[in-house]
Amino acid sequence: MYARDHALIATPIGRIRIEGDDQQLYRIQIGAEGDIAPGTADAVRRASEQIEQWFAGARRGFDLPLARPATARGAILRDGLIAVPFGQTMSYGELSHVLGSSARAIGQLCARNPFPLVVPCHRVLNQNGRLGAYSAGEGPTTKSWLLDHERRLTGEYLL
Repeated sequence: MYARDHALIATPIGRIRIEGDDQQLYRIQIGAEGDIAPGTADAVRRASEQIEQWFAGARRGFDLPLARPATARGAILRDGLIAVPFGQTMSYGELSHVLGSSARAIGQLCARNPFPLVVPCHRVLNQNGRLGAYSAGEGPTTKSWLLDHERRLTGEYLL
């Protein structure tokens, strides 16, 4: 077993805590408190770098070792959520149809997501196109900022 480590980085949406070890990440928390810390474990340092690149507009996806979901079905749903393209959105219903699941299951996946930003649950909207809930940071305010950031970078954002 590897020793757990963490980093705490400053971002435009507040501090983000990244927890993991040399092999994988266990959790990312948007809106964390505490002193900025770089982390020393390999997976934690890689995540810090990639998240900072994402905020700088130099990265649109992540290549990080995430702790496995508890079930094979959970892995399929998480992979489907990761596949929602940068700068685009889907409704809970649309994503559930694509993944052969229920909108409720997608909602639970998003609400319990231990890796916000990296597993982009902010890209899932209500059926009517409204933001809906967001369990990270300052909720819908954070979700809106993340979507606006992606839209600015893809040119989809109307000023």
